[in-house]
Amino acid sequence: MNKQAAIIGGGVIGGGWAARFVLHGWDVRIFDPDPEAKRKVGEVLDNARASLPQLINGCLPAEGSVSFHGTIAETVADTQWIQESVPERIEIKHETYAQIMANARQGTPIGSSTSGYMPSQLQENTAQPQHLVVAHPFNPVYLLPLVELVPTKQNTPEFIQHCKQILTDIGMVPLHVRKEIDAHIADRLLETIWREALWMVRDDIATTEEIDDAIRYGFGLRWAQMGLFETYRVAGGEAGMEHFIAQFGPCLQRPWSRLTDVPELTDGLTQKIASQSDAQSGHLSIRQLEQLRDDNLVGLLRALKDRNAGAGAHLNQHERNLSAKAPCIEPSTDNDGLLCLYETRVLPAWIDYNGHMTEHRYLEVFGETTDALLRLIGADRQYVAAGHSYYTVETHIMNIDESKLGEHLTTTTQILSSDEKRIQVFHTMRVKTDNRVVATAEQMLLHVDSNAGRACPALSQVRSIVEKLTRQQASLPPPQTAGRHVGQRRQT
Repeated sequence: MNKQAAIIGGGVIGGGWAARFVLHGWDVRIFDPDPEAKRKVGEVLDNARASLPQLINGCLPAEGSVSFHGTIAETVADTQWIQESVPERIEIKHETYAQIMANARQGTPIGSSTSGYMPSQLQENTAQPQHLVVAHPFNPVYLLPLVELVPTKQNTPEFIQHCKQILTDIGMVPLHVRKEIDAHIADRLLETIWREALWMVRDDIATTEEIDDAIRYGFGLRWAQMGLFETYRVAGGEAGMEHFIAQFGPCLQRPWSRLTDVPELTDGLTQKIASQSDAQSGHLSIRQLEQLRDDNLVGLLRALKDRNAGAGAHLNQHERNLSAKAPCIEPSTDNDGLLCLYETRVLPAWIDYNGHMTEHRYLEVFGETTDALLRLIGADRQYVAAGHSYYTVETHIMNIDESKLGEHLTTTTQILSSDEKRIQVFHTMRVKTDNRVVATAEQMLLHVDSNAGRACPALSQVRSIVEKLTRQQASLPPPQTAGRHVGQRRQT
């Protein structure tokens, strides 16, 4: 049975939380009196389904269910996590906690998405303060992993660890803020930039678009991979951070910023900002901006993932955790005796201008299938780290049919031959719904000593599994197109 999460408040943030839980296999129960809540949450879920799976090589867990309920009491019953995302008014939050705590299972964590209140303010006069913490995420919740976890002395270390584990399991990075402070950490940093930006717009130094350009074409790109202090450490050159502070520290004495001086948000300034913002991006709807944002975030996160840097390193670890706990597909054989090792879905980023899966994605799917085979025979990360691996030295892909957006793909593998150094495999890619073959790939894998840089026999434990699989499939008929050369005519 799936775990259950309760979402109290289904706006942008609540909907993002719902998507994060649902796509990690949790059943989600939602309370929101807004008559448009189902539509709004549904649109957030659609965005999440189109973006989050693109960050995981393989599959996320099977989706959980989504249900809407008429009362908080019904929503929170028998749930393992409760996330409150109601409006930022303390009286509304306290009223909400009273209903939650009267009906939730004892010990269930209650996280608040608040950016403006400290946890001690939220816990004040509640029946179970020890179960309530700040869990402040960032929009879009289903893509950005950071969540500021802010407890008080009312929360035990064991409870905090329990919260961290749940958040980590759904792919988030819980940042434990050990001392509560107004606006926590990230929003305090954002507030300083926002305040300076307001002054520059008010004083006609820069427009909203020019300020955004300064961020997105400059330091914002550095921050995505290094943050603030590491960026400045690099700026200090070989002498590092100490040199940077010595060189640029005196600038802090200059009256550049107005950190405590707040511009009055008059009607005139508000209209000025709004009109500039409309000129900047008013030609796009909010949904179009969200989709553009998500597509770009996926690209940035994939780049960081490929380099195991920043949030990409976290994604790689999360992917390993998912694989260890619930592999996308258990290694098995089908009715024909072929190995079933991998499945995935055709994602929006995989589609070319013809509306079909683009060429290099076929190789990506077959590569993941080969990786699954290597894990099955024991040539996994530990094996590679010890200095041995299989390299793909030849690949021949045949594109047979079209694969379109959203189709569920499965692959089967047949070992055609093997010896102490080589494995010859034949992969077939099918659409799961109708078993239609869309592509095949024949590959030759060569075992190497990575340190010596030359071929060598596989180690005994791997070789024995390869021999067993080869024997099991020895009686299977060879695929009709095995051994083809490029351009060879197909048999009719």
